[in-house]
This record gives sequence, C-alpha cells and structure tokens, in this order.
Amino acid sequence: MAAWLRAHVAAANAKGIVVGLSGGIDSAVVARVAQLAMGDAVLGVIMPAHSDPRDQQDARLVAERFNLPIAVVDLTTAYDHLAGVIQQALAHQLRGGPASSDPPPRLALANLKPRMRMTTLYAVANRFNYVVAGTGNRSEIAIGYYTKYGDGGVDLLPLGGLVKSEVRALARELDVPTGVIDKAPSAGLWSGQTDEGEMGFTYDDLERFLDAGPGAVAPAVSARITALACASDHKRQMPPVFEPVRKPQIRD
Repeated sequence: MAAWLRAHVAAANAKGIVVGLSGGIDSAVVARVAQLAMGDAVLGVIMPAHSDPRDQQDARLVAERFNLPIAVVDLTTAYDHLAGVIQQALAHQLRGGPASSDPPPRLALANLKPRMRMTTLYAVANRFNYVVAGTGNRSEIAIGYYTKYGDGGVDLLPLGGLVKSEVRALARELDVPTGVIDKAPSAGLWSGQTDEGEMGFTYDDLERFLDAGPGAVAPAVSARITALACASDHKRQMPPVFEPVRKPQIRD
C-alpha cells in the first residue's frame, strides 16, 4: 500500500500527502501508511467543529505515536457562521417557500462539516503541492456512507479495497493506539452518533453481505444494505452529462 501511495503521488507530480485526522481508526491507518510511503512529507490536519473532545485527543495521540506533523484548524466559528448565514438567507429570501423558516434538518447541518473539512484539506494540499488521501474503506463506499464532496472528495483512497475488519487488522499491525482501534466507529457528525447506529446494521453484517452475498445476512439487513447501495449509486459515479443531439455538418 505504501508503494502504491508513493507511485500515485509521483504520478501527480506532488510532493507529499495531507490526511484529515479524525481520531478514528481509518484516518490513523491512512496517516501511518502515508508516513511509511512519504516520510516527513505528510501532514495530518485536525479539524474540530463542535466535536467530541475525545476525537481530538485521539487524533493527537495518533500523531504523537508516529511523530506525525499536524495542523489544527478549528472550524467551529466558521461552521456556525455559514450555517447561520444559509438559514437566514432561506428564511428571508424564500418568503414563505418550502420550510423556509423551519429549523434545518440535522443531516443538512451535519453534512456542512465534512464539506468544510474537504475545503480545508484542499487549501492545505494546494499550499504545499500535496495530494489529499481519503480515509473511506470498502464497507463505507459500498453503501455510500460518506458525504458527497465532503469526505468523499479526495485524490486517493488507500483503504477503498479493504473492509472494516481488514482495516482493524492493519491498524494492529501498524501499532495504532489500542484505544483508537477499539472505540466505536463514528463520523462525529453529532453527539452520540455512531456508524452502526446510523446505518442500522453492524460492520460485520455488511462485510458478510459484501463477501458472501445477500443470503449471508438476515433478509431485513440485506434489504437495508441493498437500499443504501442503490440510493447512493450517484456518489460512486461521475455526474451525468447531457449530450446534445448535433446535426451533421453539410459540406459544400
């Protein structure tokens, strides 16, 4: 994996890799593998926004374990301002349009965070001529468990072929701190949020479905996974392009 990363960085004529450090197992693994690939030319960026304090503590713990350079960009104020400006604009300019004065849905607000983090990571990457390494794994990608143009907006996905159990095994091999490996996976979108709670099934169920097919899990779980995969298909494709019908040119 390190050689693969090194080759893609070279192909992009880049100088290194930037990784968003969330305090979770996936970002810890990506950061360490990036470091093995690029040495000192790796930067971890911690981007809290009304985040669980433990996440930042765990991100720092990972950085300390591997002596990884980090930058902390606190997005809380920027997030509050942007969320407020958007809601104010909708409330005043839609003039009674659909739900213009209602509080925004929790997911709409939550998705601002990964999109702001993506913008931040690319600003840092552009500053140093680095590429952005994403932290999504095969399990999450299969059902679209990521934010479009948020944590899905990256240059490379080193874990994109690994299911969660494989990421966990790799984390142990790389000596990622045990507390980071063992804590419940969470995107940190709101207080108390966990991946499995939001998905409605376990990573083990999802892995069985991906490896052995729909019959390997309960029918209700299979239906849920299939529905999520279908609904998120647009995330795994380039945007549709309208192709106009062009009249053949008539030569004189």
